[in-house]
Amino acid sequence: MDKSVGLQGIRYKGGGTMLAWVLHRIGGLAMVVFVGMHVLSGFSMQQFGSDIGTAINTVYESPYFQVFIYFFVIFHILNGLRIIVLDVWPKLLQYQREVTWLQWLVFVPVYGLAVFLMIQKALAGG
Repeated sequence: MDKSVGLQGIRYKGGGTMLAWVLHRIGGLAMVVFVGMHVLSGFSMQQFGSDIGTAINTVYESPYFQVFIYFFVIFHILNGLRIIVLDVWPKLLQYQREVTWLQWLVFVPVYGLAVFLMIQKALAGG
């Protein structure tokens, strides 16, 4: 019997809850990078008055970076709340897939509103 798996062994099979797990981890890393950039920028501007701090500010104040970081912050918050709910009420674990869909149903309009407001602010020149 051939036990080789080939490319089928690395194919994603996790579904929505696994995607939520991955996005939660990426969101945590994104927030750590953002806070690190913020601290590094403030430190370099105060201590050296350098252009490095200004360049870092330009990166994390750009609308593209903000859309990216808002996605992960809002998702991380809602996914964390979902995890807390499932931990506090373990009987809901049998409905984990439905709770994940509920999380997405809350996430999409909240994130959509945030992006809309960011675009509106960018177009107004603010």
